Amino acid sequence: MAATLLSRAFRTKSRRSRELVSSLSHQLLDPYLSNPLQNPRFSKPRSDSPSDPKFVDSKIVTRNHCLIREFGFNWGLIGIGRSDFSVARICTSSGVKSGGDERAKGVEVSWIDVHVPESVRPYAKLARLDKPIGTWLLAWPCMWSIALAASPGSLPDIKMMLLFGCGSLLLRGAGCTVNDLLDRDIDIKVERTKLRPVASGLLTPFQGLTFLGFQLLLGLGILLQLNNYSVIIAASIFLSPHEEADILGNDSLNIPQAYLGLTFNWGALLGWAAVKGSLDPALVFPLYISGVAWTLVYDTIYAHQDKEDDLKVGVKSTALRFGSLTKNWISGFGVACISNLALSGYNSNMGWPFYAFLMAGAGQLAWQIQAVDLSNRADCNQK
Repeated sequence: MAATLLSRAFRTKSRRSRELVSSLSHQLLDPYLSNPLQNPRFSKPRSDSPSDPKFVDSKIVTRNHCLIREFGFNWGLIGIGRSDFSVARICTSSGVKSGGDERAKGVEVSWIDVHVPESVRPYAKLARLDKPIGTWLLAWPCMWSIALAASPGSLPDIKMMLLFGCGSLLLRGAGCTVNDLLDRDIDIKVERTKLRPVASGLLTPFQGLTFLGFQLLLGLGILLQLNNYSVIIAASIFLSPHEEADILGNDSLNIPQAYLGLTFNWGALLGWAAVKGSLDPALVFPLYISGVAWTLVYDTIYAHQDKEDDLKVGVKSTALRFGSLTKNWISGFGVACISNLALSGYNSNMGWPFYAFLMAGAGQLAWQIQAVDLSNRADCNQK
């Protein structure tokens, strides 16, 4: 079904994209949009060729507190000239400040809005199918572990990688659904999250719960294809004492990212168990610790997007806990991540290519930490 959907998506992408933007422009924009040179509110191009739209960083049109932004693509104003349609932002005002400044709230228009049937779109967005990075972050520790468990000179178990890849997609979607159901009263107060399907009212909590059950049922089908030892390892994450969760998410500690790391990297144990039917602590525990440390790096950076809103609504995070010392802390977590990966490789007698690629990864992580602007939401999201 996924293959069919993608195939149809690529065939109809350009036409549907043009229709979407054309429809939106007629509903929201000024009548003279078709002649933008008469509109003094457009930003100026940043190239020597003002007539070339591919150099326009952003075009902003406001009317009745509505806002459309088109970022960095050669789209034109009411059509899309490129086939690699990515993201537009359609914004509606949440009010007008004194002085006439508008506060806009963004609604992402992604491939889901263009190619997915309207009745299914809220569920696809609830599972964050248009933002696959979360699935990758969940899948990578599983893939590390499966690769580590491969016999010397052999490729990793492809079947296991496919199973864990599908499982990561489903469980990440389920996790997002749980998050949105529990935090719907908070999400509505946070700029970045207030238009999520449950918080905005596109889906009711009951519909969200039904969708959660569907995802978990599919995930259970994948889990039952693994050996019994793996099933026990997978189930044990749900049996951890509530006191542990309370401590790690405690208001006095402000480190819920640690609990996320402990749960998000469970695949580092599960992947090995699925291949070997056992656990080797000397190999998988350093791998697991490295994943937890890595999560503390990227999710602390991610949390800096919402720190102002989190302060207002009382949400705790490592971004607020570490404050101005954030880069010192995440540098330490980065060192812990790389050193534990190296220890795991050493204990499993990895050859020199492992360490060569590990050093390349360490360099990328160091650049990421050094270059990120923690006061810039867009840069935090990109990193």
